[in-house]
Amino acid sequence: MRIVQRLVLIGLVGLVCGSASARADENWPQIHGPRGDGQTDSKGLPLTWSESKNVKWKTAIHDKGWSSPVIWGNQIWLTTATDMGEQSFVLCLDKETGKVVHDIKLFDNENVDDIRKYNTYASPTCAIEDGRVYVHFGSYGTACLDARTAKTLWTRRDLPCNHFRGPGSSPFLHGNLVFIHYDGFDHQYIVALDKQTGKTVWKKDRDVDYGTDNGDIMKAYCTPIVIEAGGRKQLISATSKAALALDPLTGEEFWRIRYTGFSVAARPLYSPSLGLLFINTGFGKGEIHTVKPDGHGDLTDAVVWRNKKSMPSKPSSLLIGDLLFQVDDTGVATCLEAKTGEVVWTDRLAGQYSSSPLFAEGRIYFFNHEGLSSVIEAGRTFKLLASNKLDEGFMASPAVSGKALFVRSKTHLYRLEE
Repeated sequence: MRIVQRLVLIGLVGLVCGSASARADENWPQIHGPRGDGQTDSKGLPLTWSESKNVKWKTAIHDKGWSSPVIWGNQIWLTTATDMGEQSFVLCLDKETGKVVHDIKLFDNENVDDIRKYNTYASPTCAIEDGRVYVHFGSYGTACLDARTAKTLWTRRDLPCNHFRGPGSSPFLHGNLVFIHYDGFDHQYIVALDKQTGKTVWKKDRDVDYGTDNGDIMKAYCTPIVIEAGGRKQLISATSKAALALDPLTGEEFWRIRYTGFSVAARPLYSPSLGLLFINTGFGKGEIHTVKPDGHGDLTDAVVWRNKKSMPSKPSSLLIGDLLFQVDDTGVATCLEAKTGEVVWTDRLAGQYSSSPLFAEGRIYFFNHEGLSSVIEAGRTFKLLASNKLDEGFMASPAVSGKALFVRSKTHLYRLEE
């Protein structure tokens, strides 16, 4: 009897663990995935595709947006907006068929800034959890929807910010809070909203010495992360000229580093095993700065290493074990030693890049503006595994669910699967 009970218990544990693993692989709840680091545990993703190969479905997305898809269960959510920004929409698609289930106009916008050359009015990616999706269009509006009924639960349109070149920071969920960056031409601050009500829990002005009153230098597009280091949880919030570490519950500042870069877009990365935080400083001869996030005050002079060769301005990097992989905006791919910043290899990929790369099963996937995707081996030597072409280019970062890649081109959402 004890043997039978033990076998049953082992089976139940296996089912629970398997279910947890499946949930992690099936859902893509925010930009850059479950952990916000551009990595997935999914296996069996396609290596090759074209318009006539390994496309399970292809759905046209109206108007214009560079937001990435988020996935929960059988739902895919993403945003779009009119080219001139007068209207903001959120769409929900059926994951299995690609059919549009909901197409909701959330906001009508007046006095819209002209940013069409540089960005879109629907570039921030949604955040989703069981039963709720959080939709953000920068200062043009934020909303929480019931994911099952598509009913709007709350909205906020009273948080001021002239994005000038357009919104880019995505909402980030942690505990009962939604964190949003408002780093614009005129206002620069972080706000934490109550997920249930949308009410402000705390708001913190940047208090950064930008060294200029030029708002184009003061804006930024970065999405924060939360880490645990130095015995405390920290909200890592990078902006122009500085990165701040804050108490997620109160907004109290723990430490900061200063740099010369601005318009930061790439998301920070953290390695608990190395005890290092990696911060991309953005445009203006951007660099990677690494810091041990366990101090207090100004840690600028305590930066462990810096690297400025072929640094991306828009795509985020990938931290895989002891290696840091990235592609800059012009297609120069680089692999660095994460501990030291020493260059392991450099090679060139075709085209221009805004989309962040994806790591899965020993491979790295890159998607460029011209619709070309390159797949390489995630190793200490550059090895190209595949090159694939679709009709339109990519500005949005990819998503994963199960064995399928979900990629948004300038005109369509694709489900790529063998």
